[in-house]
Amino acid sequence: MSAGTVPSVHHVVLCVRPDNLDDAAALWRTMGYEFIEVDLVEEGLRVLLDWDRGIELLTPTSTGGSLSEQFRSFLDERGEGVWSVVVRVADVDATLSSLDAHGVQVRYLQRRDLGGARLDEADLAPVHGMPITLLATDLP
Repeated sequence: MSAGTVPSVHHVVLCVRPDNLDDAAALWRTMGYEFIEVDLVEEGLRVLLDWDRGIELLTPTSTGGSLSEQFRSFLDERGEGVWSVVVRVADVDATLSSLDAHGVQVRYLQRRDLGGARLDEADLAPVHGMPITLLATDLP
């Protein structure tokens, strides 16, 4: 994680119903997006990610997991749509500290060692209707 990283929008996370994930991905693929699939079994999520072009599609799985109910509730209450705008920052913890005055609450925090690269992520409960996720990583 670079200490000189200027905060910037990294990608948008869209939550879709399980039955619509393939169709949603096909729509984006028609426009040239290329997804890698990430099954987050422990979290109960299926993720399609085009890191370079800035779109992440996710859906809860039927097998359950630590986060699947949260995404099911989102779909039931709000329908499909924007889950979060991911903002790349130099340091997640320092950014969280600076946001304390705004009453931010962390919904989910993950720290992953990806074999030579690190990924820290804090998904925040929406503030003023703005769903934000903080991301700090060594990955390009």
